Amino acid sequence: MYFVRAADVVVAPMSIYRSPAGRQALETVYAEAVDELDVTVDEEQIDTRHGSTHILMVGPEHGQPVLVFHGGNATNPMTLAWFTGLADDYRLISPDIIGQPGHSAETRLDPQGDGYGEWVVDLLDAFDLHSAPMIGTSYGSGIILRTAALAPERIERAALVVPAGFGIGPLLPMLKVGLPAILYRFLGSDWLLDLVLSEMVTQAEADPVVRETIAASLRHVELEREFPEADAAELEAFTAPVAVFAAENDPFFPPDAIIPRARDRVPDLTETEVLAEEKHILSPTGQGKVTESIRGFFET
Repeated sequence: MYFVRAADVVVAPMSIYRSPAGRQALETVYAEAVDELDVTVDEEQIDTRHGSTHILMVGPEHGQPVLVFHGGNATNPMTLAWFTGLADDYRLISPDIIGQPGHSAETRLDPQGDGYGEWVVDLLDAFDLHSAPMIGTSYGSGIILRTAALAPERIERAALVVPAGFGIGPLLPMLKVGLPAILYRFLGSDWLLDLVLSEMVTQAEADPVVRETIAASLRHVELEREFPEADAAELEAFTAPVAVFAAENDPFFPPDAIIPRARDRVPDLTETEVLAEEKHILSPTGQGKVTESIRGFFET
């Protein structure tokens, strides 16, 4: 969901958590976020070639399946909440991304390789789905693009929200997040967390789940510093319709950087929308707006 850039190469440790207490802190905020979802949640654990994967599922059991991928350095239920407005008609199948905070394997894959695409193919196979519509938030959008590079026929259509996968924007806005985030990691001062949230969250004070999740991740997770991306050559065979929803004030993936790249790389970019006055983590109003736009996109 957010990224702290570093000049040096960081090798992932055996665990993505800095300590057992850190793991417990993330499990606690994860459970709190699930409890805050306004729909009934089913859970399942399945095996893939890259490790065990925990799944949250909401919506009618026989509804149209939609795969939903969350952001990096954040938890699955935090952004699944954005899309529960679709759960009256659709069966949202939302995996904890492997190598990210949650209950899936801690395996971290090469973000530019085939691993994420293989993982998504295994998820589809586990649910006996040849293909499905997909929603990706931030890092999750990059995972969809890596799947499109490997197995484009498995994606029916894709909604990419505040998307990674097309590179980053200018350095200065990211530094306004990254520098206080690094200091907060070591000092734990609330005013530093407030600085981080003010840059990346549209309504930083509105949702305690967002605050607690970001705080726990910054303090206790070995943060992911790279994200999946796909270029035009890799996406030549990807002919499914794609919609891109960019936030006007996103410090990581601003519309003026992301949308032109999406137009250059995605063969069937059918819809783009700029969410006015929104930052990387959308307000409840922004979440509702993008959910209704996705509903319209899926129904066309």
